[in-house]
Formats: sequence, structure tokens, C-alpha cells
Amino acid sequence: MVVVDHYENPRNVGSLDKTSKNVGTGLVGAPACGDVMKLQIQVDEKGKIVDARFKTFGCGSAIASSSLATEWVKGKTVEEALTIKNTDIAKELCLPPVKLHCSKSMLFPAEEKTQLSP
Repeated sequence: MVVVDHYENPRNVGSLDKTSKNVGTGLVGAPACGDVMKLQIQVDEKGKIVDARFKTFGCGSAIASSSLATEWVKGKTVEEALTIKNTDIAKELCLPPVKLHCSKSMLFPAEEKTQLSP
């Protein structure tokens, strides 16, 4: 199962240099279950996401969603990354409806990068 793989072997765990001009950081929480997620993206001069890292305090579904999201955004522009829907992540991970909020929360930090100046 993809969700178990991303939970037991999460990709891109860690942090990027938040003081770097080309790194955007978003932090969100999911009040429904207490998950807290930090997503960081590094964008090159052409607007492509060249790296992504996360730290998540929460359930297995939140960790797996964070891991998958970082894999999916790499190589995309910020605009392209923002087209990823939580339902896409939930479908890929086969999350039950009660865990849909775990995948939704992971998408909000990417929106923060659009507010940062280059």
C-alpha cells in the first residue's frame, strides 16, 4: 500500500534554510485531529520547485500525505503545484473519507510561497 510505504519510509523529511530568498515556508494545523505540518519549497530563478521538505506532527495519513506532496511538487512551477488537489493525494494514498483533512492540510503551505517575493 502506498500510504503505508510513505508512512514507514517518508521522503523529504527535514528543513531547508528558511533565511534563503528562494525558500518558502508554510505551517498549517488541522484542528479536527491536531496535525501540524510544515512544508518548505525551494524555487529556482525560473520559478521551478527544485526541492521540498516537510516536518509533520500527526497521524500516519498526515505523514504519508506530506511525503507524497513533496514528491509531487518537485520539478513543477508553483502555479503547477497549486493545481494538485487534496483529492488527488487522498486517491493515490487510498485514504478513507474520515482522513481527507490530512491530505487537504498539506496543500495550504504551498500557497504561502505565492505570497513571497523572489
